[in-house]
Amino acid sequence: MSTGQGEERNSHVRFWIIAVLFMISSIAYASRATLQMAGTPLAAEFHLDKVQLGYLFSAFAWSYAIAQIPGGALLDKYGSRPVYLWAIGLWAIFTGLQAFVSYLSFVPVMISLFILRLALGFAEAPSFPANARVVANWFPKSERGTASAIFNASQYFSVVAFNPLMGWLAQYHGWESVFFWMGVIGFAGAVIFALVVHAPARHKHISKREYAFIEEGGALVNLDKPASAAQPIRWGIVSQLLANRMLLGIYLSQYCITALTYFYSTWFAIYLMEARHMGVAKAGLMSAGPAIAGFVGGVLGGVLSDMLLKRGMGLSPARKIPILIGLVISCAILACNYTDTQAMIMLFMSIAFFGKGVAALGWAVMSDVAPREATGLAGSVFNLFGNAAGIFTPIVIGYILKATGNDWNLALVFLFAHSIVAMIGYGVIAGELKRVVLKTA
Repeated sequence: MSTGQGEERNSHVRFWIIAVLFMISSIAYASRATLQMAGTPLAAEFHLDKVQLGYLFSAFAWSYAIAQIPGGALLDKYGSRPVYLWAIGLWAIFTGLQAFVSYLSFVPVMISLFILRLALGFAEAPSFPANARVVANWFPKSERGTASAIFNASQYFSVVAFNPLMGWLAQYHGWESVFFWMGVIGFAGAVIFALVVHAPARHKHISKREYAFIEEGGALVNLDKPASAAQPIRWGIVSQLLANRMLLGIYLSQYCITALTYFYSTWFAIYLMEARHMGVAKAGLMSAGPAIAGFVGGVLGGVLSDMLLKRGMGLSPARKIPILIGLVISCAILACNYTDTQAMIMLFMSIAFFGKGVAALGWAVMSDVAPREATGLAGSVFNLFGNAAGIFTPIVIGYILKATGNDWNLALVFLFAHSIVAMIGYGVIAGELKRVVLKTA
């Protein structure tokens, strides 16, 4: 461990770490959302219907979900930094390559895009389990909820920062430019990550005081070990995770909460264009409003949860109270079916995504309850369940729209139901939140 200027100097390296995780996660979400912003002009050019778009939207989630457990195993074996860095570089490549699908005249655009979206999902699979590992590695328990909320809130900041840019690119420079420039931005993020993010014991700028503070506060400072010292992957752990009622309740809720996320990152801009009659650039700009609300809610949920912990409240109520309040607020999405005014639509969407942001404490919960010896794998199983919603939600909405002649009201009812089920998962099924202890053979 390097201690810079000496033991008396205090550092705040962990704040730089979470800032970089926030930035990288924002780029990751924007890379997923490229198809949403390019989708309308792309579909018009290549005559794709709603169901075909739904399958393209879901392609990312198929591979992202499938690769969760292998990705988590790689994280536990080789450590967060090398696996994450490779992931960022690969997803930047696969994002950029989507700009060139129209040049492959021997392959239908639908097929080439589907394959590249699958590849993007594989590449991004380790990213959020890696975020959770880095937070567990760098942050004491009393700051973990806020730190997790910050990187999770990147899904909203991403919309604010990138959707207007992608909408402008799509409208004035063609849909191909959206993919190309997001690939370039991904490579820039990889460089920054490589320069800043290291484990506490190997970071050049951490002081002894900060190291002692995070270690005494419960940070898993020795979580990452060199590859030569890594433990073999024990796949039997997965069966123990899946047999745990608390975890199953958390997984169910994460599935439902993530369904709302995938609506926002796939169909939302098209909803604004078709159901609310906005142009591509305006839809990109207007989508920033709910995103800002979601960002504020996401950070507020983490801060509130950590504040309750610091005031002596138990782990379960400190995490569950913000989650359940947020899920109740997220039900406001249904109110969009009862107004035709664009301003009111954006208001109700903003309220709903504020609530979803408050409720998005799943990664903080996983940092609290995952078994110490399998944090990456446990996070990956959690993320697998969550992102299974990305497989089904875009496709189901596509079929709803095709079967009903573009009845967006029914699509919003479908999303409203997910908020209700998520409440049941945390409020009834999960029970007391506590760290899982694995059974030894």
